[in-house]
This record gives sequence, C-alpha cells and structure tokens, in this order.
Amino acid sequence: MASSEDTHDWEGRYYHIDQILDTPGPRTDEAFLAGDGVKNFLRKEAKILVIGAGGLGCEILANLALTGFKDIHVIDMDTIDISNLNRQFLFRPKDVGKSKAIVAAEFIMNRVPGVKVSPYFGKIQDKDDAYYLQFNLVICGLDSVEARRWMNATLVNLVDPENPESLKPLIDGGTEGFKGQARVILPTITSCYECSLDMLNKPTAFPICTIANTPRLPEHCIEWASVLEWPRVHGDKKMDTDNPDDISWLYSVAAARAKEFKIEGVTWSLTQGVVKNIIPAIASTNAIIAASCCNEAFKIATSSAAYLNNYFMLIGTEGIYSYTFEHEKRDDCPVCGGEALELSISPDTTLEELIEMLTERQDIQIKNPSLSTSTKQLYLRAPPQLEEATRPNLQKKLPELLGPSGGELNVTAGTLPFSATVIIKFTT
Repeated sequence: MASSEDTHDWEGRYYHIDQILDTPGPRTDEAFLAGDGVKNFLRKEAKILVIGAGGLGCEILANLALTGFKDIHVIDMDTIDISNLNRQFLFRPKDVGKSKAIVAAEFIMNRVPGVKVSPYFGKIQDKDDAYYLQFNLVICGLDSVEARRWMNATLVNLVDPENPESLKPLIDGGTEGFKGQARVILPTITSCYECSLDMLNKPTAFPICTIANTPRLPEHCIEWASVLEWPRVHGDKKMDTDNPDDISWLYSVAAARAKEFKIEGVTWSLTQGVVKNIIPAIASTNAIIAASCCNEAFKIATSSAAYLNNYFMLIGTEGIYSYTFEHEKRDDCPVCGGEALELSISPDTTLEELIEMLTERQDIQIKNPSLSTSTKQLYLRAPPQLEEATRPNLQKKLPELLGPSGGELNVTAGTLPFSATVIIKFTT
C-alpha cells in the first residue's frame, strides 16, 4: 500500500496530466473513458518500447516517464562516447564507455520514482516476435535507416488479421541538423516506413563496378576517388577525413573524374558528406521531435485526442516551419503493399546490372540482394557454396535466365525481413 508521501508525490507529479485524463474534450476519441480507468491503464498496464537511447532516445525516455508511463523498455547497441555528452543529457563523463541503454534506464529510475525502465544492450535483431508482441506501442529514436526498415518490416509481419492485439503502432522520429520528422505508422493500415524511402537522401555507398567503370552520379566520382584512387596513389597511408588536405585531394580528384564523364555536382561539402557520412545533431531539434513522438504515444495510449495522420515535418533552417500531411500507402511497397513492382529494361541487361539498378533505386534500396524465380535460384549471397554456384549467372543476360518475355523475380536481402516481387519486362 502506498504511503501518504508517495500518494502526494504521485498526485503532484501528474497533476497536469490528470487534467487531460479526467475530463473528455472536443477532440477526445469516442473510445476515451475518462477517469481512473484510463489513468490505471497508462500507469499500470501500458508497456512501451523505445528503440535507441541516443540524442532522441534520451529525450523520449525522460518525456515518457514524466508523462505517466510506468513500464518502459529500451534497446540500444551503442556505448557512450565523450562526444555524446553535449546533447544526450542522461549521461555524464563517468559513464563514457558504458551501455547507453543501461545508463539511461538507471538515470530515469533514479530521477522518477515508481517508473521501471528495462534496458537491453544489444541489437533489435536479437529479439524474437514474442518479445515485440508484449508491447502496446513502439517508438523509434534511431539514426539508422536500416534499423528503422527492419523494425518497420518486423511490426508489419506481426499483424494477424484474426488478432487485433497483434497490431503494434510504431512512432518514428528522426532529426538531421535543424530538420526533423515524426510519424505514426499503423502497420498494414497506414503507409509504412518503406513506403516513403524515396523521400530520403540518396545513399552514399555504391557498387564498386559502377564507380570503377560507369559513374553516373557525383557521388560515384567521390567514392572512386576515396575507395580506388586514394590507395593507388597513397599506398597504405590511411585517409584522415578530418584533415582538410585529404579532403581537398579527394575533391580535386573527384571533380576531375566528374568532368571527364560530364557529371555535374561534385562540391566540397558533398565530398565531405560522402566520405564522413555526416549527420549533424542539434539538441533543440531532438527535443522538439521527441516531444512530438511522446505526444502521439500519449494520445494513442489514452485515446484522449486524435493522433497524427500521419507525418509531421519540422524545418528550422530559416526560421521555424512545420507542417503535417498524410503519406499514402504504396501499392507496390515490398513490406505493406500487395502489388509487384514492374521494371521495363533492355534485354541486353545482365543480372549483375539488374542488381545494381535495384540497389540504387530510391524506392527499393536493397543492399546485397539475392534473386530467384519460382523455379530456380538466380543469385544467392549466402551460404558461400550457393553464392559460388550461382555467381556465373551474374554475367548472363536476363532473357537467358528468364526467357524472352521476362518474368517474375523474388528479391530478398539478409539484412531485412521481407521480400519484394519484381516483374521484368523487356523493352523493344
């Protein structure tokens, strides 16, 4: 039984939250049951998972605890670096080298009595479906597109039409400098993360055969300079991406190659971004996006107001500008869509060239894919024996593998728990 002191602390800490939960409002959902029922669910039953305990994750964890969520779990595979301390406020110099998830959990529990935060120091891929099914909703505060894609696909795959409890809302937040976004994803109902891949910046890692032989983008020229020309000219000397002289050398070499192939767009900033994969982090942007994510989590958990449908964008580069819109589902989304993606390509295209196309397409972005038809394996990345056995197919033209009229391909990637159906049609 709680002491009078505990009760007073409870009432004081959540006084303003209770003003929302005790009385219905004009935007209250029809399912909202004001009073003790919704407060008990929020504080005694709701179980929430936070993916990431970095810049966004620290803000999210603190917000959730102070909003009234009592059972919080957090996953992060990283350890604390001294460079994190300027914006990841749950950490101190003494914590450098320790697990972000564990330190963050301990900090929150020490500062907000009655809240339980269960940390896991490891990868999201370490957990099975049963683990994710225990949560009421999931919030991602990640700096990795691949991790978001994995989490998104996993939650979509969990949905069982016969079991409404299997649908786990996903709230995703992301920041880059003064820009940020928050979105609500209802797996299989709204557009998923995969549906909006073409909104992301173009990837800065490219197939080696493309950058060596047929560059088409300024990024290809920069990768060529850093991956191929640097070791050829400098031998074993390691490139220092923080050294302006090294960046200047890369920029001049990449610019010369771009001019040779009549490619525009090689700049100093692009060169630096490609080789350093720079993603600036600003504490104020993290705070705004984390607040938006937690606001949506609170609305979904309590039905106290209509939740976001489904995308919030913040742009703070010139003043403060924000807007919301509904991102629509893609019928040919490999995760939540039911239709195949159609590609019309030349019959002279080899399997290796097709793989390059799939890797570079903004709406697919599948790294190291394996390809098969309903009757045969065309190219498998693993195990090594099958990769070696199917490797000769890479140089074959597609009509030789699929027939003169094309056909249907199944495309999979070991890093993502989904497969895409691609229909190949040959141009005349």
